[in-house]
Amino acid sequence: MHPIATIRTQVTVPLRFPDGYATTARVYSFDGLVDGREHLAFGLGDRADAAARPHERSVPLVRPHSECLTGDVFGSQRCDCGPQLREAVERIADRSGYLLYLRQEGRGIGLYAKLEAYALQDAGLDTYEANVALGHRADARDYTVAAQMLTALGADRVALLSNNPDKAAQLHRHGVSVVEQVGTGVFLSAANAGYLAIKATRGEHALDLPFVHD
Repeated sequence: MHPIATIRTQVTVPLRFPDGYATTARVYSFDGLVDGREHLAFGLGDRADAAARPHERSVPLVRPHSECLTGDVFGSQRCDCGPQLREAVERIADRSGYLLYLRQEGRGIGLYAKLEAYALQDAGLDTYEANVALGHRADARDYTVAAQMLTALGADRVALLSNNPDKAAQLHRHGVSVVEQVGTGVFLSAANAGYLAIKATRGEHALDLPFVHD
């Protein structure tokens, strides 16, 4: 069982995305997270209401989203992170639940190392091979903090918004019951087609990749 974390601060934040979509979130910070990083939870839909009583609410839809500065902020086309984040906020707001924004840049290797991995990918390695070539695990993410955050929020049963089976497996090991796994959209482009194909084959992500015409 993971160590107990506690909610440090919670505050209401209005959100607005470049395409005009807007909603309100209850943003939570935490004390006691095992890696000491500043991860955030965004309560959306009914979970944005601090006065609502958790025991009266349905199982939350939850997405643990790994930080991606290049994709989330600058719209990089080398990955699908930005569109996944945008989709997740709206879907969770519609159903009610939490977006966990986890500081796990580059599947846990950090921003500079991710850019170095990009350079190796340009030289012919795939995204997993590049991480390994730099001395890291193919996927270095540890979801202990996600389980800690959910426990602090009173969410020990969740519907998981993810195509990644490792997220469900790790949450289960840490005592969070995944009662449903909900797939995300497939955000395919010419620039990220190879990246998504490798995620599907080597990372075992549940992605239905259509044939792409040039």
